[in-house]
Amino acid sequence: MMAPGRSGLRLIDRDVEIRELRALADVGEPRLALLTGRRRVGKTYLLRAAWDEHVAFFFTAARTSPELNRRQLLVDLARWSGERIEPDDHPTWRSVFRLLLDLRVPEPLVVVIDEFQYLADDERGLAIVASELNAAWEQRRPPRSFLLVLAGSVVHTMEALAGGGAPLYGRFHWHHRLEPFDYWHAAAMAPFDVLRERVEAYATFGGTPRYLAAVDPTAAFAENVARLSLSPRGEVRNLVETSLDQEDGLREVAKYRAIVRAVATGQTRRNEIAQRTGLANDTGLRDKIARLVDLGYLAPRANVDDHANAAVTYAVADPAVRFHQRFVEPNLARLEREDPLEFWATHVEPRFAAFVGTEFERIATQGFERLRRPRGYPLVERWGRWEGRDRNRAPLEIDIVAPLVDGRVMTGAVKWNVEPIGVDVHFHHLSMLERAADAGRSWAHAARAPDALLLYVAAGGFEAGFIEVAGRDGRTVIALTLDDLFDT
Repeated sequence: MMAPGRSGLRLIDRDVEIRELRALADVGEPRLALLTGRRRVGKTYLLRAAWDEHVAFFFTAARTSPELNRRQLLVDLARWSGERIEPDDHPTWRSVFRLLLDLRVPEPLVVVIDEFQYLADDERGLAIVASELNAAWEQRRPPRSFLLVLAGSVVHTMEALAGGGAPLYGRFHWHHRLEPFDYWHAAAMAPFDVLRERVEAYATFGGTPRYLAAVDPTAAFAENVARLSLSPRGEVRNLVETSLDQEDGLREVAKYRAIVRAVATGQTRRNEIAQRTGLANDTGLRDKIARLVDLGYLAPRANVDDHANAAVTYAVADPAVRFHQRFVEPNLARLEREDPLEFWATHVEPRFAAFVGTEFERIATQGFERLRRPRGYPLVERWGRWEGRDRNRAPLEIDIVAPLVDGRVMTGAVKWNVEPIGVDVHFHHLSMLERAADAGRSWAHAARAPDALLLYVAAGGFEAGFIEVAGRDGRTVIALTLDDLFDT
């Protein structure tokens, strides 16, 4: 994505993808590439930033009939190439693909077919189109630099093109799914001067570039939220409300919306979701939840030591959707009548710190991964947390439980604090580890070993002497503040 800067516009985050795509186009041989990702994540922007129209032919299919898309592609190709092309001379997709493969200039030549899934009416039809492409590729593959990029936002359908048994299986030299920004790159699009507000912006608008593009960092944060997410005419609010409707391939969108709403209101297990929504707890519900996970609306959550057959719990994964479900969806009637800035002050702001605190745990893991190489932190095998009860049935909750690749365990706490935290947080964490170990949790025994690591992430920093006291028993202590998380 592009974001405003002092010297014009600049590309954010997608440097690796740009470099790899350009390298594919320059290898001197024909190559196929597949780019997927949910809507508004910046696929088209990325591809158009990689090459200009003098080098690449771009065609974006429309949600219309395959025949209209075929004819429009040929019309656009004739305009781009300056050649005389009659659509009636190329009545099949195989003949269209042969024409594309026969193009001679420029070199290297790049052809991008965006929203490729619209070249057919359904998945079965798209498999036929892919088969036609495969046949043309085998017959007319040019012995020179030629890159054909297929891109699309129906993630499940598009990624099936590269799946086993598909006509193009094994043909793609590059396959990438474009994800939303993490907190760091989101802040580059919403660079508020105050670091806390950068975190709050990520918790509110998430990492979808299209949402972040609407943010005005020169205005107050509260004004942005009121204007974009709370107002009935808010741009981000409208995009979030219609996001599921825009996801091609989702039938019975109302049921998907009900599932997201159920999870957002605390029904996190499948049987609870079924009871809340009135849907049968069957394979249909399982498949719908899996689709929402695949699209990035929901995410499974599990304790680090859960068995494979343990009941899975789910959480709302997209921060913008989570904000909407928490503050907008339950208050639609009130927001129609009340000034959005007043609603922020009276209803959102008093609850906002607790809301951001949950999102800050995700930011903490993202920040650790970003700092890992430059600071020499160990490689995490998997990130997790733990919620449960000790031997006396008292509740236990540990923010970070992360087995490391080298066999050690790192645990810790994440605090969305304003004032510096004291060593009481450290001793409380040690007490919880002891209680978890007494309850028979093997990871907790490993977390109390002399070579275990402790990770504390505190937005408001630490009191003097915190690290010294926490490290007195010889264990490595990593303490991160907002300054660390946004360190360049």
